[in-house]
Amino acid sequence: MANESRPCPCGIGDRFDHEGCGQEVQVEHIKAYVCKPPASTDEAVVVIHDIFGWQLPNTRYMADMLAANGYIAICPDFFAGREAWKPSDDWSKFSDWLKTRDARKINKEADAVLKYLKEQCGAKKLGVVGFCWGGVAVHHLMMTYPELKAGVSLYGLIKDSDDIANLLNPTFFIFAEKDDVIPLHQVTLLEQKLKKNCKVDFEVKIYPGQTHGFVHRRREDINPQDKPYIEEGRKNMINWLNKYI
Repeated sequence: MANESRPCPCGIGDRFDHEGCGQEVQVEHIKAYVCKPPASTDEAVVVIHDIFGWQLPNTRYMADMLAANGYIAICPDFFAGREAWKPSDDWSKFSDWLKTRDARKINKEADAVLKYLKEQCGAKKLGVVGFCWGGVAVHHLMMTYPELKAGVSLYGLIKDSDDIANLLNPTFFIFAEKDDVIPLHQVTLLEQKLKKNCKVDFEVKIYPGQTHGFVHRRREDINPQDKPYIEEGRKNMINWLNKYI
């Protein structure tokens, strides 16, 4: 890690002042935030939160953005009732906290959410996006659930393993050039493994000058040189979903 005292840079960025256009629902054993588009649709996207949990306004802002682009968007509590991380928490205890919240052990929650989307929302075409912790979760789900037709993993820590390229459907990986936690050589290695072994469409993109969390943790007006990349990241995310869902 670049900095053991701050092992995750998710504290960087803004907490949006966003009320949310959707509503909270109960999905079996977990709660979720759901936002639906004005027109009826059978296309839905699961939005997976970062370490700050499903109630973070920034993540709901992303869900509302997807709904505005025609998707049923659902942001479930993948921590299943356990406490989300708070910026005021002791970062020296972060590693222990994270051990109890493995982004690759969420199948029970994913099963419940996909069933809800199909049975309660009439969804037939499904995708998934996720940020930071949620980016790791997206990578896992895209290797596990064939019904997820498109995935976008945004700055998820790269877990190097033999099966890293076993994607079942098209997946887009977004990274920041100046991410303190995800070194660029790891991104390069991921891309090499995907090129060698991946059987489906994929893209790995590094956004110049950006830091961890830039797509969902930074305001468009933060400064002039970053604005185009923040907007581009969001546009690329939606275009990928549009292309494959």
